[in-house]
Amino acid sequence: MRRIPLLLLIGPYFSVLILASAAAADLRVQIDEPQNRNGVMRFALYNRASEFPTHEGRFAHLDIPVPKEGVIEAVFTNLPPGTYAVAAYHDENANGEFDQGLLGFPLEGYGFSNNARGFLRAPSFSSAAIILGKEGKTTRLLLSY
Repeated sequence: MRRIPLLLLIGPYFSVLILASAAAADLRVQIDEPQNRNGVMRFALYNRASEFPTHEGRFAHLDIPVPKEGVIEAVFTNLPPGTYAVAAYHDENANGEFDQGLLGFPLEGYGFSNNARGFLRAPSFSSAAIILGKEGKTTRLLLSY
């Protein structure tokens, strides 16, 4: 029985992993002016229009404590090139919920990539879409309060 060196069997898989990681990019999401410096800024990243912006449909998410000063920044790392959308909200009381008042009107700041706006609901994925290439990208969000 002839033995095949292990490296010959697994070598092609390693090259795929190396190429995939080389094509990965970072998406930086920045917020300049929160209404206050309390709580946590919660960011959600989506890669499918059909799941935007549902809690269950998040591709990734980050919770960033709001610093006492400066820009709030979330960095989604090692993303494959593609189309993404970001939703964020300022959880001012850090209760883990997007607080809403009567009739569902938001009580905390929120925003979407491309500063997309919806009317009485979230904007569409296409209006919030960001195309991420292999070079990475930085985007800024304006929060509505």
